[in-house]
Amino acid sequence: SNYYGQTLQKSEDLQTNACCTAASPAPHIRSAIANIHPSVIAKYYGCGFCVPDEVEGMTILDLGCGAGRDVYIASQLVGPKGRVIGVDMTEEQLKVARETQPYHAEKFGYDNVEFHLGLIEKLDDIESLKDGSVDIIISNCVINLCPDKEAVLKSCHRLLKPGGELYFSDVYASRRVPEELQKDEVLWGECLSGALYWNDFQNMAKRCGFKDPRLVEDAPITVENKKIQERMEAMGHKNLEFYSATYRLFQLDCLEPHCEDYGQAVIYKGTIPRFESGWALDDHHYMEKGKVFPVCGNTYNMLKETRFAQHFDFIGDFSTHYGIFDGCGTSMPFKSSQENGGVSTKGGGGCC
Repeated sequence: SNYYGQTLQKSEDLQTNACCTAASPAPHIRSAIANIHPSVIAKYYGCGFCVPDEVEGMTILDLGCGAGRDVYIASQLVGPKGRVIGVDMTEEQLKVARETQPYHAEKFGYDNVEFHLGLIEKLDDIESLKDGSVDIIISNCVINLCPDKEAVLKSCHRLLKPGGELYFSDVYASRRVPEELQKDEVLWGECLSGALYWNDFQNMAKRCGFKDPRLVEDAPITVENKKIQERMEAMGHKNLEFYSATYRLFQLDCLEPHCEDYGQAVIYKGTIPRFESGWALDDHHYMEKGKVFPVCGNTYNMLKETRFAQHFDFIGDFSTHYGIFDGCGTSMPFKSSQENGGVSTKGGGGCC
């Protein structure tokens, strides 16, 4: 917490691009950011903006909210009938978030946010957070900083309503990060040394009840700081690669460990705001309006048993099983990796 509360005073103090964003935000997000107090913006060290679509009226929990930038963006998106809860371990950050709360309440015309001091691996300690009380949990380059990541994911599964989701941006590694790098304070604070090996993350998520983690987008992280690069190479870890990625994990007991084929399909109605022509569930499910789109049983349920159901027509049921769904693989998921051709699924640069 010293690194984020004291070493880092503003965004420009970051020493790598892991927590920086190359892609410009969508117009509605830019409009929301324009309403946020400058002192909150200056304290932002995240990986972009990671609130999913269709959130009006929802209850959102932001893990590692810092000075509250994403909380105050989400506050505007959920509207007066929604609620946003921020949790952070750093007093210095929360002080800024709370001091600017009256400013934002006046700016938005309502106050629907609250902030709590606490560790995200000990959410049980926050009495106001009840099981099954949250629609969406977001996190922005924070879970990798937590020493007990499994405790975080278990708490998220417990707090989410059925059909809710954990939608978060973070940093992942191409292999398990060696202990000597994990102990490096700068690499840790820059979101690198705490990065999970991607396959360890997927297995952990499944153990915690999130049976089918879905990758939304990814991009390679380049360590452009010469001293940090030299430090990694001197330790013999030149080939260790890092990726920024956004995942969505649905709280649905009906999901299966793999994508199974039941001959089902969906038709997108074009009714999600700002996505009239088509909408993407993840990096390999972009559905055009009005077009029959074949899906596996898990994708069918991710759409039918969640807040997205009203935006789709559904074809088929689970009465006949046709085997594994074609293309359900277990190789490294990041399309921006060298083994997949090095093509980013987003604008490139930092974390999501």
